Amino acid sequence: MALADPTGPLGAAPIGLAAAALYLLRRGLPTATLLIAATAVGAFGGFIPVLAAASWSAGYRIARARTLVAACIGTLVLSTAVGFCYNVDELPVRGLIGINLAIFLLLVVLPAVFGRYRAQRRTLLTTLQERNDQLLRERAMIAHQARLRERHRIAQDMHDSLGHQLALISVHTGALEVDRSLTDRQREAVAVLRQAAVTAMRELRETVGLLRDENAIGAAGSKGVAGTAGDTGVAGGVEAIERLTDASRAAGTAVALTRSGEIRPLAAATGHAAYRIVQEALTNAHKHAPTAPIDVALRYEPDALLVEVVNGPSRAPAPGPVVSGGQGLTGLRERARLLGGMVHSGPTTEGGFRLAGVLPYEGSGRAPADDPDLPEAPPPAPRVRRSPALGCAVVVGLVSIAFLALLGFGGYMLVESSNNATLEREVYDSLEVGQPEDAIRSRLPSGSEFMTSEYKKKGPEVPSGASCLWFTAGEQSSEPASEYVNRLCFRDGVLIEKVHYRA
Repeated sequence: MALADPTGPLGAAPIGLAAAALYLLRRGLPTATLLIAATAVGAFGGFIPVLAAASWSAGYRIARARTLVAACIGTLVLSTAVGFCYNVDELPVRGLIGINLAIFLLLVVLPAVFGRYRAQRRTLLTTLQERNDQLLRERAMIAHQARLRERHRIAQDMHDSLGHQLALISVHTGALEVDRSLTDRQREAVAVLRQAAVTAMRELRETVGLLRDENAIGAAGSKGVAGTAGDTGVAGGVEAIERLTDASRAAGTAVALTRSGEIRPLAAATGHAAYRIVQEALTNAHKHAPTAPIDVALRYEPDALLVEVVNGPSRAPAPGPVVSGGQGLTGLRERARLLGGMVHSGPTTEGGFRLAGVLPYEGSGRAPADDPDLPEAPPPAPRVRRSPALGCAVVVGLVSIAFLALLGFGGYMLVESSNNATLEREVYDSLEVGQPEDAIRSRLPSGSEFMTSEYKKKGPEVPSGASCLWFTAGEQSSEPASEYVNRLCFRDGVLIEKVHYRA
């Protein structure tokens, strides 16, 4: 393996261009880039940074673990095979394999493990987010279906009970209206009752239709501007409040309606809530203070509509027991809460009663996220947590242990090569020219081509036809970057020369 790049611009330029090209291709072709970079590292050390980047990209982008493992093993095989072909440093076989294995662990396995950890973590987070979104959608669907079933049940009950009673009231008041024994004042009162019954039946039909139509509330809430009851499908709006006050006046109650502020269009749900507030206040005033004057005010504030109904103290007691279920004000507060507003009620200092509601203009008519009607999400089922960090930590630990083992083995090999390449001075001095080559070689160390290859190009000229052996002398040189060398030359089976010099 060549640990140093070729010197000179002509040799370095093509290598740099090739490395840049591989770096750019690492994302689109991770496997091919990794194998090519491993092949190039076996010959030129300048591709080592590209190999690390290609390994990280392969770990991040190769989805199948088997493919990634096969690609990593391929890098080791290719880099080792090319390293044998380009072993210009003449490393020992074990040393060359050890160096390629160390490079494989540090520059291939570790980046690939970190890249795969990053990819698995991202995939896990994405999956958890998608699962959470799915659970939220399912929760909303379950709540929607529960509301539909409840609305259908309420609609059926209202139709069967209230519809029948209102129909009877309308029939009986119609009969009384044509009774000749009644005075004009009584007929007028009966007409008001009949008109109220007819209006109540119409609103009941619209409310029942609204409850049974699952798209009615969404359409009304998403519609930006509210019109009358006929164009929104909602029974009553701010335009219908005047009809309520007119009906109360016809029943003999003094009702004043005032509007203030800049009148602006309202969301359908907001207009309907204002209508219901006035309707409930008028109903309560008629029941508890039938002869008291009533003031109805609609104030268009900058950010909300203020609906206020105030009745004075009753001038006469109620004509009979007051029937009240106590649910009207509770329903109004809930309706306003869903719109982001509020309803306040209480007695006045003059002895009357005040009912007021604040309704934001931006009310959507949809339940807020913390709606108590929503079913609680089921607790997550216990599951075994499998973090990709644990597997990566195990791999990193194993790689670190293997690298330390290789480092220790490399140190041992280096010491052994140094010992095999050193010819002690005592042995060198005991050798004499003319001794048989076989006898001399039995006394020499095995030698190390890796430690002494550079000495072949230095020192005295080799005798013609001779084969020589080079060893280090094991002596300290007084000059830096130099070392004493022992050279033994043989020809025709005998030692013909021994030289001790500084290289």
